[in-house]
Amino acid sequence: MFPNPQDALPLPLRPNLEQYRKLAKELVKVCKSGNAASLYEWVSEWIGNLVRLSGLAIIPHLPVENRRWINEVNEFATRKLFSEEGECTLANAQFVIARSHGFISWPGLAKHIEQLSRNSSAVAQFEQAADAIVSGDLRTLKRLLRENPKLVRERSTREHCATLLHYTSANGIEGYRQKTPKNIVEIARHLLKSGAQVDAEADVYGGGCTTLGLAATSVHPEVAGVQEALLQLLLDHGALMEKTNLAGNRHSAVIACLANGRPRAAEFLATRGAQLDLESAAGLGQIDVVKTFFDPDGSLKPPATKTQLQKGFLWACMYGRENAVVFLMEHGANFLDRADSGATALHWAAGGGHLSIVRLLLDRGAPLEEINTWGGTVLEHAGWGFEHGAPDIDFTPVFDALLAAGATMRGRWLPWLRRVKGRSLAEKKRVAEVLRRYAT
Repeated sequence: MFPNPQDALPLPLRPNLEQYRKLAKELVKVCKSGNAASLYEWVSEWIGNLVRLSGLAIIPHLPVENRRWINEVNEFATRKLFSEEGECTLANAQFVIARSHGFISWPGLAKHIEQLSRNSSAVAQFEQAADAIVSGDLRTLKRLLRENPKLVRERSTREHCATLLHYTSANGIEGYRQKTPKNIVEIARHLLKSGAQVDAEADVYGGGCTTLGLAATSVHPEVAGVQEALLQLLLDHGALMEKTNLAGNRHSAVIACLANGRPRAAEFLATRGAQLDLESAAGLGQIDVVKTFFDPDGSLKPPATKTQLQKGFLWACMYGRENAVVFLMEHGANFLDRADSGATALHWAAGGGHLSIVRLLLDRGAPLEEINTWGGTVLEHAGWGFEHGAPDIDFTPVFDALLAAGATMRGRWLPWLRRVKGRSLAEKKRVAEVLRRYAT
């Protein structure tokens, strides 16, 4: 249901229920006008005011931005109020507003706002504690827990029902609170010492998510340089690595890390005893473990499956595990089988900037002009990797290899290259030289 927890809008610093009632009535009037442009203007003004009144600073790396919020809320409101199934009622307008803030219903939002008006309420204290966690204010957190020791096991009244410990993961909770202060390990340690349940579950990504799973798949602790220390702390306090759905989407811990671009966290968990199947072992490049899933004649040993083989092959291409790529191709992996990943092996290798695997796949006849789920060719997938991937990976020879093999240049690449951020001028110049050489 809209929105995902990380897309929920912030509340003003001093939310007023009567103002929200008036807001819902305004939305009904906009709906009854039948003017879609007026709805967009109303949503834009509302969200602009919210950001201002919340005191929120939208900094780099937060998974939120005004334009995205406006488009998502406008689309949801249009569906709920303007569509053939929709209706311009006060109840529907209130529902749109409540859902936009991450609450299941208007009564839930109204109760939350009423509780916030009383500083002594558990809701008000929880919100203060959550803000203290994401801002690194351990002193305030300690005071709040002294005043209300039960707070450490309270849950958010938002849809995700997260505990305070979940907020240390910077994942699954409100996007504007997905921040990792440098002292987050110390904060998590104090929460655990105060009685936080290490394997408490939050209702995100399909439900059942623990702090360990969310922290292992979160980019923010990794960028802050504290991910492994945080994971080790949780493990030291008994966090389970084999808990079903601990990071959502029914993935194992290691696969969840790979699926979220956190290979170092996957490797860390593997060194701490996380179980590996054929798929995860291949994604980590642990070729000795991969080989244990095959008989001497090359056939798969149960419970390993063909699906695990193919998915492991794609992870190996994505993360540059050349030994696993070669071995699995020799044992039946298909470079055209996407295994529900959205792209071919060559897409993933090119998008990761793994030149040797790109050349290997090209030599085996992997096609260049297959289109991935997002509408991109292999060359364009490499372009996405160049723009969004790790800055220490040199994509220039990858572009060169693909173009030399006959990749088609669709669209205007040089203007795109000038807009790319996060890459040095020298690197962009080298890529531009390659693009000009093959331009027709």
